[in-house]
Amino acid sequence: MTKHDAALVWLRRDLRCEDHAALHHALRSARRVHCAFVFDTEILDALADRCDRRVEFIRESLVELDQRLDALSRASGGEGSGVLVRHGRARDIIPALALELGVDAVHCNRDYEPDATRRDAEVADRLRTAGIALFDHKDQVIFDKGEILTRTGQPYGVFTPYRRNWEARLDALQMQAHPVACHAAALAPRPGSASMPSLTELGFEPTDLARLPLPTGMSGGETLLTDFLGRIDRYHEARDYPGVKGVSYLSTHLRFGTVSIRRLVREAVAAGGEGARTWLSELIWREFYQQLLWHHPHVVDRSYKPEFDAVVWADDEAGFAAWCEGRTGYPIVDAAMRQLNTTGYMHNRLRMVAASFLTKDIGVDWRRGEHYFARKLNDYDLAANNGGWQWAASTGCDAQPWFRIFNPVTQSKRFDADGRFILRYVPELARVPPRHLHAPWEMDDATQAAARCRIGSDYPRPVVDHGEARARTLARFEAIRTAP
Repeated sequence: MTKHDAALVWLRRDLRCEDHAALHHALRSARRVHCAFVFDTEILDALADRCDRRVEFIRESLVELDQRLDALSRASGGEGSGVLVRHGRARDIIPALALELGVDAVHCNRDYEPDATRRDAEVADRLRTAGIALFDHKDQVIFDKGEILTRTGQPYGVFTPYRRNWEARLDALQMQAHPVACHAAALAPRPGSASMPSLTELGFEPTDLARLPLPTGMSGGETLLTDFLGRIDRYHEARDYPGVKGVSYLSTHLRFGTVSIRRLVREAVAAGGEGARTWLSELIWREFYQQLLWHHPHVVDRSYKPEFDAVVWADDEAGFAAWCEGRTGYPIVDAAMRQLNTTGYMHNRLRMVAASFLTKDIGVDWRRGEHYFARKLNDYDLAANNGGWQWAASTGCDAQPWFRIFNPVTQSKRFDADGRFILRYVPELARVPPRHLHAPWEMDDATQAAARCRIGSDYPRPVVDHGEARARTLARFEAIRTAP
């Protein structure tokens, strides 16, 4: 193999130094390898809040990654290494940094979001003009782009056959790790003095991240994975119940690449059993939505099914505000939204319930809810968030049929029967009798007084009647079905 003299690894959503495709290939193909991360102002400036846990998660993960790279270099007899951190427009900084470092090649792991692919194409052009090659690698998914297609060569629009093909194609090669430590002697010393910018220098404020059950960095991902593997056999039974510890809580680590998808798939396959198989199916859903976004980038702001762009959504600002603030009068919805607003996390079952309530009870356009989740979720991922919202709104790929509408009270009784989750986030219902907890507006005046929970003052009245809202939604979609 002909080696480059020097290479640069452009880190993005892959903040680890184990099983890392771009870093592995760069270390094998160059004598000196630098690693860089850019706090991209084109992304940061668009964030609505200057107190954003995701920025702090990235920064803390970079601190650990910097230390890990330094340790790997020294263990290999090197002078130490680390991450070169910059703040500005990545499309400008990466070509300039490549020239400054005198590298022959830049390596990165692929991103499939439309804005990212346009940015990467521009960077590739600017590097090419300077005589520098850009190599991109598959890392955040097992199968990408057109690797999983139908027999006629088309992207899948239905999940189940996609999953079957995905599972049939999975083999040891696809799960094979991309080792880094054995090639770490090529890690380059950090040029000059460098320091990690503070949140303040990035234009942000410290958050409550340290107080959340969300440990950062590679070590945080490993901690959560180890804990989950001890519970994985019960995943299929516990995953739908927000009041119990049933899910992996690894979504933020997957989003920022502090864990490897290949590692997770290997663990699922090795564990076997129904729980592990169900979890693997969830990982495949993630890739289903990634390939959907790649093949159909219009879904970012339009319906996957074009006919549903004609849906006339309700103009209900009061209803939307009540939903955002967790005061709809439906306890399971309010608890879900308060969990999101308080922690930046929402249980997956509740994401479906909350999205269905906004689009099919209040009748608000799915894009507004999708944007709110994008602002609040620690694990926000465009493909998964968009796919989930269009599924709930019945405008998307393999979506919930438009005539199937979640009943929030039924969902509440089924998945939080004892109200454990509701009472964690809606404490004003603490004295409400269990039989009324899921629909507190059904209490008579005497029961409300005894519970110290007056509907309309201590806790909101329902913003909509579910039966009436259901009828409006059926009419809204029926108008589309019968339109010429």
